[in-house]
Amino acid sequence: MHTNSHGLQSWLERLSQAELPALAAVVSELQRLTLTHDASVGQLADVLLRDAALTSKVLRVGNSSYYNPSQETIKTISRAIVMIGFENVRLISLSVSLIDGLLTRVPREQLQELLARSFHAAVQARNIAGYVSRQEEEVFIAALLFNLGELAFWGCGGTQADALAEALARPGVQRDDAVQQVLGTSFRQLTLGLIKNWGLGELAVLAQSPGRSADPAVRAVTLGVRISEAALEGWSSPGMQQAIAELANYIDVTPEEALSQVLASADEAVKVATTFGAGLVSRLIPSTDPEQISLQQAQRRASLLQPDLTLMQQALQALGQQATGRGEVGLILDTLLEGLHRGAGLERVMLAVLAEQQTMFRAKRAVGEGTQSWLDGFLLPVAPPRQPHIFSYVLRHREALWMGVPASSNLNDMVSEPIRQWLGKGMFFIAPLMAGTRQIGVLYADSRLSGRALTHEQFVAFQRFTQLTGRCLEGLGRSPEAVRQGR
Repeated sequence: MHTNSHGLQSWLERLSQAELPALAAVVSELQRLTLTHDASVGQLADVLLRDAALTSKVLRVGNSSYYNPSQETIKTISRAIVMIGFENVRLISLSVSLIDGLLTRVPREQLQELLARSFHAAVQARNIAGYVSRQEEEVFIAALLFNLGELAFWGCGGTQADALAEALARPGVQRDDAVQQVLGTSFRQLTLGLIKNWGLGELAVLAQSPGRSADPAVRAVTLGVRISEAALEGWSSPGMQQAIAELANYIDVTPEEALSQVLASADEAVKVATTFGAGLVSRLIPSTDPEQISLQQAQRRASLLQPDLTLMQQALQALGQQATGRGEVGLILDTLLEGLHRGAGLERVMLAVLAEQQTMFRAKRAVGEGTQSWLDGFLLPVAPPRQPHIFSYVLRHREALWMGVPASSNLNDMVSEPIRQWLGKGMFFIAPLMAGTRQIGVLYADSRLSGRALTHEQFVAFQRFTQLTGRCLEGLGRSPEAVRQGR
């Protein structure tokens, strides 16, 4: 049982010496062989033969149709090196060691998902490298190990991994902050530390700061990693379209050809992961079969924030009770945001109140991932009646709107550039918050983090919450200024 590790050095020592010493030793030794120009077949065979299980797995992979299309059975490591090449055998050994080292315990879901993404990235990157670089094997390893620190953490983090999983499940959490708090370092620093300690080569190090390198091999790694991440959002997601456009431009093919190569690589990644003994995770590599795609996307959406009808009812009841005039402004606004976010399942919600002598909208309350920046800086001048933007318009016309659907398309021009820069593009709900006839501000909600479409039920809930909150604030009988100050 480990005491908690905190800080980069503490984690590097724990992972290399206590949790994964055998993996660290094999990985370092295999890597050292590439740096020795006269490394022989015998030396590589010696490293592998010390571990019978590793030997048999390497032979099984070497005999797969991917590496050995001639199907002449390979029975020894030295024969494998002759048949499929020194570099390929080394790459297979490294990959198999990594999987074995990490999947020996009961693998948690985060580890499986990340390992699936790592395999997917590795195959995508290797196939991109085929166009632009001769370093396909190194590119494969650099992409496979791109998230080595995080893989090792989910594999060996024990109670701290439980603590991080719990922290990341909280709504509105900033991922990097949560990681820093639990580990005392970032996953990227941990990856870099392990890559350097285990001697995983210059390319793996360079790939961690791609901005500094014009190296084609590094570009192949980072594109492979990006494609593997974008695929989780769907093959037609905006992130994937961007990655495809960049890939097409980079390897000089049409976007259609780039997409078909990416889909072929995804199918290949499923086979490669299974061949390498990671069949457990191959189901998590995004499928290219249309029926499977829609099934996987549905499963992914299901893991996102979902409406909680019980919580929503409780929030509405609480507001109903506070409407009798016994509530307190802060509590009313907290109930409103909680009800919309966790009750109605709206991913980001903001209340922007009139401020600076009613000349500005300022974010007063916000909830959801990434909304801290709104609280820190969202300021929008109240627009003149002749050229209103959507915030001024709803307040003036006192109506709730569902933007991004045909019914409101005539108002799209009112979503001004400053609003787009703050809030992004896509569907949203917006409504005036009134205390009787007095203007308090505007309520805004969307689900743009996942890009899901908003629903009719959510719009009904959004209107109901806004009206009830208005009644609560009116019941308090305070001045709008007191309400805006949250008193």
